[in-house]
Amino acid sequence: MHSGAGRIVPLRLRPLSLVERGVAEPTVSLAALLAGEATITGESEVRLTDYADQIVATGFPGIYDEPARTRPALIDAYLENLVQREFAEQGYPVRKPQVLAAWLAGYAAATSTTTQYSRILDAATPGEGDKPARSTTIAYRDVLSGLWVLDPLPAWLPTRNEFDRLASTPKHQLADPGLAARLLRASASSLVLGRRDHLLGPLFEHLVALCVQVYAQASNAAVSHLRTRNGDHEVDIVVEDIEGKVVAMEVKLTPTPTDADVKHLRWLRQKLGDDLADAVVVTTGPRAYRRPDGIAVVPAALLGP
Repeated sequence: MHSGAGRIVPLRLRPLSLVERGVAEPTVSLAALLAGEATITGESEVRLTDYADQIVATGFPGIYDEPARTRPALIDAYLENLVQREFAEQGYPVRKPQVLAAWLAGYAAATSTTTQYSRILDAATPGEGDKPARSTTIAYRDVLSGLWVLDPLPAWLPTRNEFDRLASTPKHQLADPGLAARLLRASASSLVLGRRDHLLGPLFEHLVALCVQVYAQASNAAVSHLRTRNGDHEVDIVVEDIEGKVVAMEVKLTPTPTDADVKHLRWLRQKLGDDLADAVVVTTGPRAYRRPDGIAVVPAALLGP
């Protein structure tokens, strides 16, 4: 059997982006942003509650197209199958399925953060003296990555030293924010108005990151995040094309970002100079426009490939 080397190009198939779900007609192109030629315009009727609905619906076609009342059961069945069957089929029988399920929930709670794996394990096994070994939890991560269930956002730094880039921690994200929402038992209403509202920001960032990774594939661009070693500067999403041009994005729940919301984008623009093709704040607001400082404000529903 031929290995496919040199003949077959692997391509990650991610869940549906907002554009693929038909949520709205996009008016701002990521490819145009990378080329420095984007027109920032458009109006969106998608509001915060709609984004919450999109988060919990997932972008899995077999789940998204089902009625809202049946989706939770379908997601639960998917996750149960991962824990009970997929691991064993990959050669990693799980001695304590409940610990793996709890680890997944802990990982979900760390969505859009760089929390250490040891803290995720501690959160998953509170009060237990006989915790899984580090090698076991690394196996969890590796098998889940091999099953395409984890989709962490790698780290990026504004430097030409590739080793410095690799030294930083990836940002935790599952294949779909809807999986994280279900693992944390968060409904759309609880994300907006209920006791889970603190999760909406990280899950919305996850949704935007999923969409941007789908759009970036069309431009052969890489997607990552930026966090300086001392944590004084962070940029949620960094898109870099093969020419080294960068589009930096901050993700905010607010419909109208303030100067404080764009301070890290301004810092990066000063650092990169002409290598920064554009800087964007992705919001839940109704309108796409440019701020007086040149930073684009784009509703998530209006961003496309």
